[in-house]
Amino acid sequence: MGWKDKIRTVFQGNTNEIEHGCGHTIKSHGLSVARIHIHDWLILLLLVVIVIVLYVIGPFHRFVGKDMMTDLKYPMKDNTVPGWSIPLYAVLLPIVIFVFIYLRRKDVYDLHHSILGILFAILITAVITEAIKNGVGRPRPDFFWRCFPDGKDEYDQWGNVKCHGKESDIKEGHKSFPSGHTSASFAGLGFLSLYLAGKIKAFDRRGHVAKLCIVLLPLLMASLVGVSRVDDYWHHWQDVFAGGLIGLFVATFCYLQFFPAPYHTEGWGPYAYFRAVEEVRVSRQHISPTIGEVEVERPEVQLNQQSGTTTIAFEDVENGRM
Repeated sequence: MGWKDKIRTVFQGNTNEIEHGCGHTIKSHGLSVARIHIHDWLILLLLVVIVIVLYVIGPFHRFVGKDMMTDLKYPMKDNTVPGWSIPLYAVLLPIVIFVFIYLRRKDVYDLHHSILGILFAILITAVITEAIKNGVGRPRPDFFWRCFPDGKDEYDQWGNVKCHGKESDIKEGHKSFPSGHTSASFAGLGFLSLYLAGKIKAFDRRGHVAKLCIVLLPLLMASLVGVSRVDDYWHHWQDVFAGGLIGLFVATFCYLQFFPAPYHTEGWGPYAYFRAVEEVRVSRQHISPTIGEVEVERPEVQLNQQSGTTTIAFEDVENGRM
């Protein structure tokens, strides 16, 4: 098999992977899958509301004394990686890859679960990150200039800062730990890394180390985002380290809800697909022609395919009750 055939096999699947008769597309099964997971999509909306509330209420204003300002006098800089770009590279880019693989494999379970999984990873990470930010209230490395933009520091009778800077800058100045850019980057790109590892069978024990380059590329991108947060003096290194751990942990947790581990022999597909394949195999085993009989029993799934309708209880397939 040439290298072009190998690449085509990775994204299109071979005869051992794509079970004949299990073409589950958006047109044939999309509505059923979405209906089964309607409660999950509603929870996503709830998570969005929680993130907005956590962002609005603001952080705890921790005590900041004059002797602490030595490590908080770094200059205020613009973000190398702006906040609006996070949804583009951590959510939209992975979804484009999910859609591309769907167009090759025609597996609506894979498309739906990958999109649902990465959205959950991003939003759960955002809730955890914002909650910790508000609770800890750690000052950023550039806090001095946020608090005293004119360079004239002032303290109250207890030695705490009396900021006279811009209110929005002061609010952001108390949200250093953990890094939101880093946690979101590792949540989205970490999920993508696990997804690609399963699809290309990076851990199939055949010694193709080059596959790791594809798997590690998203993680490298996320790491560079974290480095930029330290270079821009928006975060301490501990903030970035903690944010990376949170994002990667949540991404792994969400991924394993829908897909086997990448090192598993069936790590290239979602659990729901294999349940559907098993149902088709069981249906085929019900074919039992009898000698001397003209009529042959045919499985319901084949009759339904010929009539253009589908009456399999997809809710049972999806929920593992078949």
